[in-house]
Amino acid sequence: MSKPRTLVLTGYGINCDEETRFAFELAGADAVIVHINDIIEDPSMLDRYQILSFPGGFSYGDDTGSGKALANRIKNNLLDELQRFIHRDTLVLGICNGFQVMVNLGIVPALRSSLGEAEAALIHNTSFRYGCRWVDLKIESASPSVFTMDIETLHIPVAHGEGNFYAPEHVLRELEASNRVTMRYCNPDGTAAAGEFPFNPNGSLDDIAAVCDNTGRLMGMMPHPERGMFFSQRDDWTHLRETNRRKGTSTPEFSDGFAIFTNAIFYFS
Repeated sequence: MSKPRTLVLTGYGINCDEETRFAFELAGADAVIVHINDIIEDPSMLDRYQILSFPGGFSYGDDTGSGKALANRIKNNLLDELQRFIHRDTLVLGICNGFQVMVNLGIVPALRSSLGEAEAALIHNTSFRYGCRWVDLKIESASPSVFTMDIETLHIPVAHGEGNFYAPEHVLRELEASNRVTMRYCNPDGTAAAGEFPFNPNGSLDDIAAVCDNTGRLMGMMPHPERGMFFSQRDDWTHLRETNRRKGTSTPEFSDGFAIFTNAIFYFS
């Protein structure tokens, strides 16, 4: 099987491009980092890739709101090419700031509006503070997302100041009816966070942490799987290591976030 070619976007404040490229390559992709200006210079390069990733970071310093400036740059220069990319049998993954970009572009949840029109928003955390912590996530089993196949829960980090998922009531109803909610923040025991801080770290409506389109090939998520790839990155890894030692079980090399990327690669197998 040839390795799926993956383009990881970078430029102007994006700061998780290296980690995202590494995660895709570790999972089995042929991944490269490309500056947004280079794609605008040669939009046809998108035709040579099967996966597009919008990584986390602070594109354009979040000066006009998280993800908005980069979304507008793409809208004004690459909208037709992005539409063509999405209509092929491709995958798109947005993480944190990348999720914000995808929502602003209308790539997700893509209920009715055409590309370029937002149907939801990621607004300031209800704490009005930047939050960096590990969270627990419950995967919605009915979601068609390619990225969450055979995953039930995740324990990975968040790091954002504007991760509060907001949408009008009718949009929320349609999200639920069409199974486009992919992940929800939850308590460590798997029960609903019900908006309670810190289990829901930002106040997202209905504890929404990730959404996808109707095909499951396009997904945006607020938490960072690329920062939770290895067991020793977990906030509780020493406790789990000792627990495993006492049980006589081995300690794994990889952690929860890795599965997001291996699922993307498996899609093309």
